[in-house]
Amino acid sequence: MRIAYLEDDMAQAELVTHWLKEAGHNCIHHSSGREFMSLLRRDTFDILLLDWEVPDMNGYAVLEEVRASGNRTPVLFATQRDDESSIVGALSLGADDYMVKPTKQAELLARITALGRRAGVAEMDEETSLSVGPWTVDRARRQILLDDEAVKLTDKDFELACYLFQNVGKLMSRAHLLEKVWGIMTPIESRTVDVHISRIRRSLQIRPERGYRIKTVYQHGYRLEPIEE
Repeated sequence: MRIAYLEDDMAQAELVTHWLKEAGHNCIHHSSGREFMSLLRRDTFDILLLDWEVPDMNGYAVLEEVRASGNRTPVLFATQRDDESSIVGALSLGADDYMVKPTKQAELLARITALGRRAGVAEMDEETSLSVGPWTVDRARRQILLDDEAVKLTDKDFELACYLFQNVGKLMSRAHLLEKVWGIMTPIESRTVDVHISRIRRSLQIRPERGYRIKTVYQHGYRLEPIEE
């Protein structure tokens, strides 16, 4: 999963980042609350991992701004604050889970996995099929059917379309899609994603009259969404 991590203790951040990467996650760390919010305005993640006491904008204020913006990404607090009022306050504001430091590796990874599972962050296995509107994804045959007719797609177009159909309604940044579909974790020319999105729209006829659209979100990315009648 893609995890954005806010922590100002660099030794702690290095350790937790190592644990997460060792478990197969991609972790992007910031020590400043304002830098963290700037990151969230241009990129998307599966989970946000927050410390409470950080410079310039604490974790509680970050959570408040995240939820006020409409961002529903699952949030896990990992902090030294163990008093009931802090825990209740964070959960009431929209945190999904809360753990008290010192952080334990097995517990952290278990909570991350559980959060991802509850949020529907999962990969389709090769035997899974999925139906969205007039489209059916058949991973076993590596096909996408439109009105029961197979559509010819390149390998990357197929994987990108699968990921969008798995995440209907979720905003995905270009960096997020590059990582999930291409396995690229470093910035490259964003036109790579744009070209493939354009081909998918055309090949799969994803347009309003079929009940769905791939919406371009300016300076951010894309979202496959149903059209409200």
